[in-house]
Amino acid sequence: MATTTIKCQPLLPLSPLPKPTISSSSSWVSYKSLSHPFGSSPISHTVCQRGHVAVSVAFNPQGNYELPLFDDEDAPQVAPPMPPTEGRIDVVIDNDAISRLDLSTFQAATGMKSPLSVKPKEFLERTIGFTINYTKEDPHDPRELSEYPDIRLWFVRLDATYPWLPVLLDWRAGELARYSAMLVPHQMNMKMGVVFNPEALELFVMKKVFVVHSWLKHHNIPKPKLKTNDMARMLGFGIGDELYDLVDNHPLDLSS
Repeated sequence: MATTTIKCQPLLPLSPLPKPTISSSSSWVSYKSLSHPFGSSPISHTVCQRGHVAVSVAFNPQGNYELPLFDDEDAPQVAPPMPPTEGRIDVVIDNDAISRLDLSTFQAATGMKSPLSVKPKEFLERTIGFTINYTKEDPHDPRELSEYPDIRLWFVRLDATYPWLPVLLDWRAGELARYSAMLVPHQMNMKMGVVFNPEALELFVMKKVFVVHSWLKHHNIPKPKLKTNDMARMLGFGIGDELYDLVDNHPLDLSS
């Protein structure tokens, strides 16, 4: 399969945001360059232009990457992650829970026995974070935790059960970035950290916008659009008001 290479120069982390660029696939989504911590590694969403399409890394239609593990000296380095938010709920998972796809440790730590009974206000105030105590079979295995299929599968099940969970995570400590990396195809880079497949990230963000906005409105949380926008911006996306109007005209049924 022939590969189309698109070389982009990343913007400096936390630099002033450029004017929004509009994706050819949607007039409601704009892309911005933001960086966030992923454990000890940053997450980067780099923007360049090819016509009207914003992309993050070189990729071909099959989703394969061409970003080297060791980048050049011009690649951005981001600040280390901030410490966990004081008073947040910590969820500790280990090999046993992961191998059995067992969510009971998450449910015990958060009290979320039934997704339908969860009231978001308490969790929005405290936030949630994860500690992954994972023992590798090979201690010299260089992979990051987000590269282990069994860990990712545990988070896939968690996300399927609690699809609005990203809005409750400890964003300032990088938990949204870590969570997204478990669910979205990405590549590791020694200097830039986690670099997402841009198309996969867009689909992930849009799905969460639909779910989170409707869930917050269902529970009468003030300014649900603002909170949902903040979540999307943490992953480098701006959402237009027109999309929310469409969602509000055809809301999701969250009662079952």
